[in-house]
Amino acid sequence: MMIEKSLLKEALAFAVMITVECTNVGQTTIYKAAVTAGLSHNVFIVYSYATSALVLLPLCFCFRTKGLPPLTPILLAKFFCIGALGFGAQYVGYIGIEYSSPTLGSAMSNISPAATFFLAVLLRMETLKIRSWISQVKIVGTLVSILGAIVVVMVKGPVLFDPHHDEHTKMAIQGRTAESDWIFGGGMLALSYLIGSIWYICQAVFVREYPGELVVVFFFNLFACISSLPFCLPSERNPTVWRVPTDVRLWSILYSGVIGTGFGVVVHTWALNVKGPVYVSLFRPLSIAITAVFGVLLLGDSLYLGCVIGSIVISIGFYMMVWGKAIEKTEDEFEVETPPDEQTPLLSNKEQSSPPV
Repeated sequence: MMIEKSLLKEALAFAVMITVECTNVGQTTIYKAAVTAGLSHNVFIVYSYATSALVLLPLCFCFRTKGLPPLTPILLAKFFCIGALGFGAQYVGYIGIEYSSPTLGSAMSNISPAATFFLAVLLRMETLKIRSWISQVKIVGTLVSILGAIVVVMVKGPVLFDPHHDEHTKMAIQGRTAESDWIFGGGMLALSYLIGSIWYICQAVFVREYPGELVVVFFFNLFACISSLPFCLPSERNPTVWRVPTDVRLWSILYSGVIGTGFGVVVHTWALNVKGPVYVSLFRPLSIAITAVFGVLLLGDSLYLGCVIGSIVISIGFYMMVWGKAIEKTEDEFEVETPPDEQTPLLSNKEQSSPPV
């Protein structure tokens, strides 16, 4: 019976993580389709954050966690910082996707652990011992991930798969992405995930002070929406732009607001509580393959050799970091759980157990 429950738990966690990766990739893919149909990224960001905040507001009262600290002005200011950073990362990231492709965006997302590790070392949130082989593995993994990101952005390479020649299967797109747009989009995506790493570190600190996931996510979306208004409203002064028709543009906003920045974060948090961050992070490179398939089949994107090679290099560096972190965590737990009595020499144990003469 216990074995069946354990297998069911493992299968449920695996299915949830696959679902989360598919929904995250689906958000990026449907956004690209909405932009191709004429939706402005400014309109998309404001409406998606507002939708998510409206959906999460009643849930905060229905599933309220007891024993939470009061919402002080200082705490609200910290939530505002999280929302502003999150908006900045998404704003720059969607510009990068608009100039490149969802496949490039998913490939570049795997440099986020390397950037987070580098920032955590600078802020002394992560211990780094230069002479330790585990730290050396994590450093090499960070450098390999950065190298892979450079390959993805700078080396486009020949086309491995191009659906544009088949007029019956391609979608309506506005021509091929220029080489300069590809490099600019990759640079914006790299900046986006750097800002996202800063946001991740701030969120990890603030959530410890207020352990209410639904409330934190609600204020994140609320303040992100408020932060987006000074940037998005002046960029789109035509009132007709803010009228979204009932096509893929409206569905992309609802999908992002409800699934992406709403319930997706809650499901992801559940998986972190059940299996831990190492297990969850192992599924991140899977988004590269999912995005490539979605982009080719649904959007008619071309698959380039440079993106494939760079994605493989990024994944290798990423798994090196995850492996080094897992070994480090295992050694730390072993040192904590090992009692002092078990570390005494065998000779002393024999002397204590031998009968007196």
